[in-house]
Amino acid sequence: MERTSGVLLHISSLPNKFGIGSFGQSAYDFVDFLVQSGQTYWQILPLTTTSYGDSPYQSFSAFAGNTHFIDFDLLVKDGYLKDSDFAGVDFGQDPENIDYGLIFNVKRPILETAVKNFLNSEDIYEFKFFVEKNESWLEPFAEYMAIKEHFGLVSWDQWDEDIRYRDEDALEKYRMMLAKEMNFHRVTQFFFFKQWNELKSYANKQNIQIIGDMPIYVAGDSVEMWSTPQFFKVDSKKRPTVIAGTPPDNFSEDGQFWGNPIYDWEYMKRHNFDWWVTRMEESFKLYDVVRIDHFRGFESYWEVPADAKTSASGKWAKGPGIALFDTIQDRLGNVKIIAEDLGFMTQEVIDMREGTGYPGMRILQFGFSTVDSVDLPHHYVENSVAYVGTHDNETALGWYKDSASPEVQAQVNRYLHRHDSETVSQALNRGIAASPSYLAVYTMQDLLNLDNSARMNTPSTIGINWKWRMLDNAITDELARDLYALTDTYFRLNVKNQTNDIITEETEVSEPNEDALVTEIN
Repeated sequence: MERTSGVLLHISSLPNKFGIGSFGQSAYDFVDFLVQSGQTYWQILPLTTTSYGDSPYQSFSAFAGNTHFIDFDLLVKDGYLKDSDFAGVDFGQDPENIDYGLIFNVKRPILETAVKNFLNSEDIYEFKFFVEKNESWLEPFAEYMAIKEHFGLVSWDQWDEDIRYRDEDALEKYRMMLAKEMNFHRVTQFFFFKQWNELKSYANKQNIQIIGDMPIYVAGDSVEMWSTPQFFKVDSKKRPTVIAGTPPDNFSEDGQFWGNPIYDWEYMKRHNFDWWVTRMEESFKLYDVVRIDHFRGFESYWEVPADAKTSASGKWAKGPGIALFDTIQDRLGNVKIIAEDLGFMTQEVIDMREGTGYPGMRILQFGFSTVDSVDLPHHYVENSVAYVGTHDNETALGWYKDSASPEVQAQVNRYLHRHDSETVSQALNRGIAASPSYLAVYTMQDLLNLDNSARMNTPSTIGINWKWRMLDNAITDELARDLYALTDTYFRLNVKNQTNDIITEETEVSEPNEDALVTEIN
């Protein structure tokens, strides 16, 4: 495996004038930054819709895209909007934070204008092909969202009984009554996939590969639960009998309620895991590499009775094991998957991961303690992906300042031989860059040396997450040169972009002072 590196930055965190990142110019500029700095990968979070709590891991659909990412400037370029259609619209006053409630309300009428103009244009041949090609997931999604909006956006289990149970007469009634609304969702999905595919094509032509993220579970408030309840452990009224969570641990004495419905793995196995094969196949249309979240849940998972007071009432239950991944390989070939193997690990989970051959993850923040941890780089194996932290962790600087004890701070400085000219983020990034892992992924927050005000997600909290955005002028030539130098030093340069000329005579990067002593505590 070639030694490479990349950067984790979700689309939502890109800067622009529309309140949330999009597939517009700043995304193309970010690809250019990755090329200039010698990177190979751009890692993002799930591109699916967000629902309550704004989490990309709780989506109305396992397949539909987040229409907040549709770029209005590109719609102007295509002739479906005019600048005047959104001139003066307030998309939020804080360029570093997303106001989800605001953009949900102000973007809808603008998209409705674009959809109307599109449907009145002569550019619908490609759209018709898109609808036919994606009918299996697109039509249920369009139905679901149109009906959901009709009932004031409440979850499907609060709809009228006839449509809740998908009575055929009821379905036909709502399809006729909400035809315009359903078309809105079809067209906006077309916009989403068209703009994303063009961006991904640009990245791939620049030899940048996309790492996408796939949650193991779907949301309870989702088209899958409404239209295909047979895939889940539910009662006769389609209500989940058990839900997902985590057991009690050092972070929570009650464990964590995730609330997601749990798959009926026996049913899925009897049907040759067809739904999962389709889900993986669709994911690889979006991404070059797929990181599967909560990989250990395929070996065994924490199952909590739906009426339990806390997650502590749950128990471990067996998942499909390696049989699922053998089926995926048989049907799709040797696809590129990263196993998010964090959390409570057992030998059975390790054996499953080793059996698949997928690389696991190592988190440097977890490595520093009083013991010799497997998360310290001298234990990393080549077939792994190294991170300082993920979207669920504190930033490097935030962790060091707010959570690491003085003893751990001192250990970080000693272990990494931190130079007095280095920020702690640079030292930690250097730690994973120097590791044996074939792939090192840096978060954009750590490259910018940001504190916990830029943290993406704090698990078990709601209302404060998924908001961070990068400022428009955050990426500088100096940052690109520094990242290129780090990448070059540890032999992780993108071999397909070796003609990169970011380092010139005028911008030569000096070697670090090897004799400097670490005295600074940021």
